[in-house]
Amino acid sequence: MPESQKKQNLLDNIAIVLMEPKYPENIGAAARCAMNMGISRLIIVRNEAPDQEKMLKMATHKAAHLIKQLERFNSLEDALAPFSHVVGTSAREGRKRLIENSPRYISESILPLLENNQVALLFGPEHRGLTNDDLKYCQTTVNIPTADFSSLNLAQAVAILCYELYWGVMHSGRIIESSPKLASSYELEGMYEHVEELLNKIGFLRTNDNSYWIRNIRHFLGRMGLRAKEARIIRGFCRSFLWYNEHPKKDK
Repeated sequence: MPESQKKQNLLDNIAIVLMEPKYPENIGAAARCAMNMGISRLIIVRNEAPDQEKMLKMATHKAAHLIKQLERFNSLEDALAPFSHVVGTSAREGRKRLIENSPRYISESILPLLENNQVALLFGPEHRGLTNDDLKYCQTTVNIPTADFSSLNLAQAVAILCYELYWGVMHSGRIIESSPKLASSYELEGMYEHVEELLNKIGFLRTNDNSYWIRNIRHFLGRMGLRAKEARIIRGFCRSFLWYNEHPKKDK
């Protein structure tokens, strides 16, 4: 297989996921940006299908096929189910926001994943960005550094992240050492459900802000790069403990 095709195959494992985009024109512009950088999968989370003509007008004919093949889901959890690594974009910071990197540095951690894993770049709606509840699905968060005015158009943000990954794959000259296949978001969500149930059962989550601790626990486990087998082991341990708690051995 030609080297150029191998590199394109890496880009094919990246998808752009737009959470509740408000304007169909922005979806079309995002499709055009993604296609310019060799990324050919576009997913939206939206209850209603956007106006296709408005999307196509901004996508232009070269990215029209991304609009016609657009994948739409009603929930973010369903949209992200097959992805092993999710990068969430955020312009906001604070006690509950763990912003890790700029796009330039984040690409270095993503490139080794691409051969064996599907990676999603997640962008929030134009008027508010991603919420903390949206970001809980992300293994990595990224902030695009700007000058005093920090607001970027949705398509501009898509273009910047796509460019960094495109350049890293196609032009950096780096030898990319592949990482193993990781657990999918679907598999991780099943594990997190049992972890939270267990922590509630043993009384660990006793504060007024349980969601804060759960987000940190999810972030910790997400950073470990668990494989599917490892996620099943953790889930099995939780199930066994919960079963034992419901069926204690009687003293003889």
